[in-house]
Amino acid sequence: MSLSVKPGSSTTTLLSAAAVVVVILGMQAASSILVPFMVSVFLAVVCKPPMNWLTHHRVPTGVAIAIVVFAIISLLTAGGMFLGGSIAEFTGRLPFYEQRLNEELIDLAGFFGQTVTIQELLEKVQPGSVMGLVANLLNGLQGLFANFFLIIFTVIFILLESSSFPVKMRSVLAAARADPDYFVRFTSSVQRYLGIKTLISLVTGLAAGLLTGILGLDFPVLWGVFAFTLNYVPSIGSIIAAIPPTVLALVQFGLGQSLLVALGYLAINISLGGIIEPRVMGRNLDLSTLVVFLSLIFWGWVFGPVGMLLSVPLTMTAKIALEASDRTTPLAALLSAPES
Repeated sequence: MSLSVKPGSSTTTLLSAAAVVVVILGMQAASSILVPFMVSVFLAVVCKPPMNWLTHHRVPTGVAIAIVVFAIISLLTAGGMFLGGSIAEFTGRLPFYEQRLNEELIDLAGFFGQTVTIQELLEKVQPGSVMGLVANLLNGLQGLFANFFLIIFTVIFILLESSSFPVKMRSVLAAARADPDYFVRFTSSVQRYLGIKTLISLVTGLAAGLLTGILGLDFPVLWGVFAFTLNYVPSIGSIIAAIPPTVLALVQFGLGQSLLVALGYLAINISLGGIIEPRVMGRNLDLSTLVVFLSLIFWGWVFGPVGMLLSVPLTMTAKIALEASDRTTPLAALLSAPES
């Protein structure tokens, strides 16, 4: 006696759900391989516009790729050398910062008429964990430099074959009876998003570095890089980037300087993230704010810090894949932003 499974039955749904879970767990298990590849794709997408500009001005494709890759290698090498020393020095000072932070919080509690000992403070909260979290995040990002050559070679091969990707995807989508131009629209949309986000993140990092440098904080360039990196994290990245330098200002100079740092970061986030970025980017990717926040948590769980930074492009890729089939279009609609 054989059992038949009807399409659309609960058994089919359960099998599909189980397959999704297996794929997600497989991605998490293979994160050491997938993360460098995703970073390579990200760098290739960011580098495609300058490469196109060079080829448009009659620079041969091979030479244009060489120029762009040389620029990447120079930036990553300089950044890796600087960040390696800064992160090591920052990590070495963590015990001192944690002790000073505990003392400042005890003094602050005394200002409000509360008597707290260090032991009682450590039993209730661990204020030094903020600095430890920063060190762990920076060390995680620094680990990408271990795959430096793998990332560079992957970027080169992607750029070499980038012109043929639209043709290949048109053939695949046409065979699947989907819109053959959908891939082109998707790639241009993600490319525009990453390009604008990179420029705004660069300005944000420069502003944060100047702010912390002018106010005399330790490691101003490190905080600039930290702000640049976390600005890719939607919604809460800029908030997270402001916490460590604000805490460090409290440790170094006291409450007044700490408030100045917080106000400075607030001004940067309102001007760049709240005014300029929405006007330039608009509703370019059509993702719900709730979905953006949940994707941040989900991809961070799967791929770690890199997954958080690339959560929006990864979610957009999933949304495009769902829209390519009539059966999964309703799921794609759940990810979309509400119509205004």
